Amino acid sequence: MQRKIMVLHGPNLNRLGTREPSIYGSRKLTDINKLLEEKASGHGVTLEIFQSNSEAALIDQIQKAPDLKCEFLVINPAAFTHTSVALRDAISSVNIRFIEVHLSNIHSRESFRHKSFFSDLAEGVICGLGDYGYEVALEYAINQLKMK
Repeated sequence: MQRKIMVLHGPNLNRLGTREPSIYGSRKLTDINKLLEEKASGHGVTLEIFQSNSEAALIDQIQKAPDLKCEFLVINPAAFTHTSVALRDAISSVNIRFIEVHLSNIHSRESFRHKSFFSDLAEGVICGLGDYGYEVALEYAINQLKMK
């Protein structure tokens, strides 16, 4: 059976590489996704990768995860981290383990970024490691699937 992990990128992450590189780094989202796909395929894992600036589109994608046979989620909710109860409810409703990822250290930024609507549900939270945080999250998810 082909193992599958869903990787979700929230709003404005399509602007990586040009958006505030001092905070978010200079690597483009397409480059991050390519690196993740290469890493996953080396372990026999397929990725379902999706980015949207729309809360509704992200919710729809999360709700598709069980039908797509995704066994783990890696999600960077971006700004929705601090605002979206609806996204939290969607993740909670699919009952799939997940890792929350943030490029920047949300705890060293503005106070409104310190609260996450997802962290208490997440298996783990990675923040402040830049795009390397995605690699760490994916590696963890792959290891968890292998132990299953």
